[in-house]
Amino acid sequence: MSRHVAIVTDSTAYLPPRTMERHGITAVPLTVVLGDQALEEGTEISARSLAQALQKRRPVTTSRPSPEVFAATYRAIAASGATGIVSLHLSADISGTYDAAVLAAREAPVPVRVVDTGMVAMALGFCALAAAQSAEAGGTVDEAVTAAEKRAAGTSTYFYVDTLDYLRRGGRIGAAQALLGSALAVKPLLQLDGGRIELLEKVRTASKAIARLEEIVVERAGSAQVDIAVHHLAAPERAATLADRLRVRVPGLADLHVSEVGAVIGAHTGPGLLGAVISPR
Repeated sequence: MSRHVAIVTDSTAYLPPRTMERHGITAVPLTVVLGDQALEEGTEISARSLAQALQKRRPVTTSRPSPEVFAATYRAIAASGATGIVSLHLSADISGTYDAAVLAAREAPVPVRVVDTGMVAMALGFCALAAAQSAEAGGTVDEAVTAAEKRAAGTSTYFYVDTLDYLRRGGRIGAAQALLGSALAVKPLLQLDGGRIELLEKVRTASKAIARLEEIVVERAGSAQVDIAVHHLAAPERAATLADRLRVRVPGLADLHVSEVGAVIGAHTGPGLLGAVISPR
């Protein structure tokens, strides 16, 4: 039996399966198209397989879930006893997932509030957790949405990539910005700003860029109680080192999550990604 308000997100939230099960969160998968194969993120293609495909320069694209997939999800949740659904998704400036959910919500058997969080990865995951905790405490649909939006408003996402080429190919960053980075042979630091990926700083070497990423996270976290997620793609040593240093340097650290991003985000960032999400409680 579902609780009164059910929470739906998508596979780019990268929440641990146990966490999703504990809080009753449902994730609708996005799709990775590898050559002529369409594969569901999280079940049919791994981050390792994606990284190998990118390194071999195989063509990789991504696509949103269809409205029909969302509609089936909403029907199943309603059938389990939920009387309202909050559907939280990655930035509409990055993906058409939000639009597909909106279309499906119009025909759902129970009220569905679809929210463009402007987030991605565990920045989205933290929003889903906030909404789930509100619902578990007996909150209404509106209260769960407010909890998610409040969490999103305080959350920051920064990341380093070895090259801007993957973001350029996928149309997630401007060609001029990508060309500038390549021409100057710089290592880019980026941020999620207003739901869009923006170039934050240009640093001369990978080691200096990663050190600068650490400083930005420490500065942004301050002394407040925060949850932090460290993400990577095919760079586990980088992620482990950053996580170890943040455990020492962030006085208000509550929970620290370390995980490899899934295939959808990885397809647009490429191997070597190192990112950090800072989310005050």
